[in-house]
Amino acid sequence: MVRLGGSYDTARLSALVFLIAAPAMNEPPGGSVDSTVELLQRAKAGDSAALDRLFTRCLPALRRWSSGRLPRWSRDLLDTDDLVQETVIRVVKRIDTFELRHEGALLAYLRQAVMNRIRDELRRSHRTPGTAALDDNERDRGASPLEMTIGQEAVERYETALARLRPEEREAIVARIEMDGTYQDVAQALGKP
Repeated sequence: MVRLGGSYDTARLSALVFLIAAPAMNEPPGGSVDSTVELLQRAKAGDSAALDRLFTRCLPALRRWSSGRLPRWSRDLLDTDDLVQETVIRVVKRIDTFELRHEGALLAYLRQAVMNRIRDELRRSHRTPGTAALDDNERDRGASPLEMTIGQEAVERYETALARLRPEEREAIVARIEMDGTYQDVAQALGKP
């Protein structure tokens, strides 16, 4: 027997998954037709048969309602029936916290839970980058490792040469080459005519 609101027996959850995946069944022959309120109260008390009957009653309507609500472009490995199944399993784990206010509240709660799960799936699919075909003949426009090494060596030689100059000469070279100044700008920076 499953204990509602606490830890769950994996065999019991597996049976519920089978129940969800199985086609809709009618109420057992000769069994009394209990209201959803009564079944939920019994399920909260730990009656696993009531829980089975409750979800057997709700699942066909929930499947019909949710069918096709997950757009094709957002599906990868997940189908709408998978979302329903996942949602019902989550609800079963928290059934003892559900507050029943009227007949049909459980189905409305399940619909809202499935809708929220569909919205989550849509958000997830928007965050996932699209796929693009790569061209094998596309050339990298960045510098090659050889060009980067040559450039790094050139910078090192430039800095070594600058270190050998007097401070005034160094300032003139930096103003002309690095700052891209005109000869007039260099003369003005150095205070020369």
